[in-house]
Amino acid sequence: MMDRRRFLLAATAAASGGEGLDPPRSSAPTDATRFKAERKYRDLPQGRIAHVERGDGPAALFIHGFPLNGYQWRGALDRLSSLRRCIAPDLMGLGYTEVSNAQDLSPQAQSDMLLALLDALSVGSVDLVANDSGGTIAQLFAVQHPARVRTMLLTNCDVHENSPPPQMAGSIAKARAGVYDQKIALHLEDRAYARSASGIGGAAYIDPASFSDASLEYYFRPLVASPERRSQLNRYLAAFEPNPLLAIEAGLGRSAIPTRMVWGTADPLFPVRWAQWLDRTLPRSRGIRLVEGGKLFWPEERPDILASEARTLWGV
Repeated sequence: MMDRRRFLLAATAAASGGEGLDPPRSSAPTDATRFKAERKYRDLPQGRIAHVERGDGPAALFIHGFPLNGYQWRGALDRLSSLRRCIAPDLMGLGYTEVSNAQDLSPQAQSDMLLALLDALSVGSVDLVANDSGGTIAQLFAVQHPARVRTMLLTNCDVHENSPPPQMAGSIAKARAGVYDQKIALHLEDRAYARSASGIGGAAYIDPASFSDASLEYYFRPLVASPERRSQLNRYLAAFEPNPLLAIEAGLGRSAIPTRMVWGTADPLFPVRWAQWLDRTLPRSRGIRLVEGGKLFWPEERPDILASEARTLWGV
């Protein structure tokens, strides 16, 4: 209880000078051209894993959501790479990571891949930051490898029984039928649809206009680049059933990892009650910060908030 009170006092003090204020940055915000130029690959048993790495010191691992990739975290890297060695990989089946059609794409396999990536990069422990389906992977990783995790910052994501959310049933059915990739292709063909309430831009972003053409291209073009990539996209989504989180409830209840939830209030997939479930369940919860009006991918749109919360959690 004392740890949580101390954290909340620190967070309040940090916010008193203005929400999400950050040190001045000397360079322009990262765009798709720069992010692509920084992209590296690491050959692992699971495949050729794309990742962007920036900064020095203790490592922070950023786990993106579906159907995005590490580019989701570009604003966070701009703000936090002076404090951490920031690592933003592309999960298997998404982004620019290359795997075989025989590769398991389940959340457990993704967690195993991240462990292998950290080993290959000679990283002993990390501060985890995760969003959406990346939160499933983060929770598995934290329970199974607690010595490798210093802190965990969870934004709107799968939690306990809400994994996957019931609203995803239709999309998962399409993925199992091998046709969900057609929805992603439609985003590339029809930008108005992409930013409509039926598209990811309108459904998952506070301001659909922030889902730019450059972001659309960087996120979605590789997913439909070949029949193999389309198949992997479908398999990634289908692999989130059965729910892998029910089995780790007891492990979360024993976790010694300081964890902060930062949660958008306007996300129908992951309502605030699931952040509250985590707050009750995690012994070292550092509480919840609500992002009013935030939808699923608010961390991409509001990196100042994310960075401010990360710095407070990390104590820097």
